[in-house]
Amino acid sequence: MSDAFALFGLTPRFALERAALDAAFRAVQAEVHPDKFAHADAATQRQAVERATAVNEAYQTLKAPVARGAYLLRQAGIEPFDPANTRMSTAFLMQQIEWREQLESATDVAALEALEKRIAAAARDHEQRLIRQIDAEADRVGATETLRELRFIEKMGEEIQSAFETFDI
Repeated sequence: MSDAFALFGLTPRFALERAALDAAFRAVQAEVHPDKFAHADAATQRQAVERATAVNEAYQTLKAPVARGAYLLRQAGIEPFDPANTRMSTAFLMQQIEWREQLESATDVAALEALEKRIAAAARDHEQRLIRQIDAEADRVGATETLRELRFIEKMGEEIQSAFETFDI
């Protein structure tokens, strides 16, 4: 993928205003959409599809905090999800256990909503930490641990959403 931030005319950083990304995406997408090239020759149509695919992939990467953080770290030469480095703090590992127990013992929607709020707060905290670690270049190596934790938090949020479905709300 070419530089995702440059594609949308955005400054490469973790702190990203979603409205600015969405507006840039719509503008670029309008320029490269394959429908604009429907009457062109086959090679031009293929190129249009490839450009549109690249634009969509770049957008998906930048709109998702974990993917955006991983992208920025890789741009800095750091592989955030290196299987040889799975380090997480003991405190976070204990927090994971607590959240899992709360999810497993949730017997009503109110319990799930309370857990969902805690998970959302943890996600916001981790995103703020990533702004400091990545954007300020204060601790890009430490950002790998924060990013792994955020990835767990997002997966936990997805599990909570699935659990809501069991209550048929």
